[in-house]
Amino acid sequence: MSETVIIEAGERPALKARMQNLTLRVYLALALGIVCIGFSAIFTKWAEVPGSVSAFYRVVIATAALSVPYALHSARARKSPERVRMTPRLMWGVGFAGIFFALDLALWNTSLAFTSAANATLLGNTSTVWVSLGAMLLFHESLKRRFWLGMFMAFAGAVIIVGRDVFEHHDLGWGDLLAVSSSLFYAAYLLGTQRVRQHVGTLPFMWLSSVVATAFMLAYVLLAGNTLTGFPLNTWLALLALGLISHALGWMAINYSLGHLPAPIASVSLLSQPVLTAILAVPLLGEALSVYQIVGGLLVLLGIYIVNRR
Repeated sequence: MSETVIIEAGERPALKARMQNLTLRVYLALALGIVCIGFSAIFTKWAEVPGSVSAFYRVVIATAALSVPYALHSARARKSPERVRMTPRLMWGVGFAGIFFALDLALWNTSLAFTSAANATLLGNTSTVWVSLGAMLLFHESLKRRFWLGMFMAFAGAVIIVGRDVFEHHDLGWGDLLAVSSSLFYAAYLLGTQRVRQHVGTLPFMWLSSVVATAFMLAYVLLAGNTLTGFPLNTWLALLALGLISHALGWMAINYSLGHLPAPIASVSLLSQPVLTAILAVPLLGEALSVYQIVGGLLVLLGIYIVNRR
């Protein structure tokens, strides 16, 4: 009996160290993902093509880039005794995740043609609220008061960052409705990904969901009557960066973190994306930061710290 106690006691520091290393990897992956998707607005502006076209190339380029790694991963997985079987339920989950993500991209990018960028950004980020409510109502997750305080502070910071332009364009219209609709699909993607990633690896989930998103976006672009060719070199380079950096690398990192973090925690952390984009826009797009944007950004970061503090 005493030997068993000694073994268990000796294993605790090693287990704690492994958990700390895992936590560090998860948050580093989330940070990397936020940095990568923080560039997405920059690359989209540089591409200078319709939103549906940039969204299509974003997913199709990422899918192509991940095809070889996915094929190699699948070949190794078939030889592994610990292979995870893709049940019909998991396949449906992956498929819906791809559709939800494609709908989020299609609706949000389209909303930019009918409303201001600030309105679209703010209304799109209401996904944080939907994720939190969905986690409680659908998955019965318990969220502490500290989480709600941090979420409120982070969301208030996001409102401050884009608030002035929102109030200058206060009439809600078709574009605003599209932006709110996109936030619902974004929330559904985050919640669904959290569940599916408990059983499916990051790379298989990313590739399979991207294939579904590519097919959906191709149909969307063709129905919209947009052209997919004839662009200058600068546009192709921007689209390539959008697909490889913002989508393939960025969402691979975020999807990895969603396999270990609750979706509400991740969704609040993703509110730092507009802060990063605003900072990047200063040197890359020549946009200046105002005092209220700096204050709002600090409030977002403080709220994220409160939510993630253990």
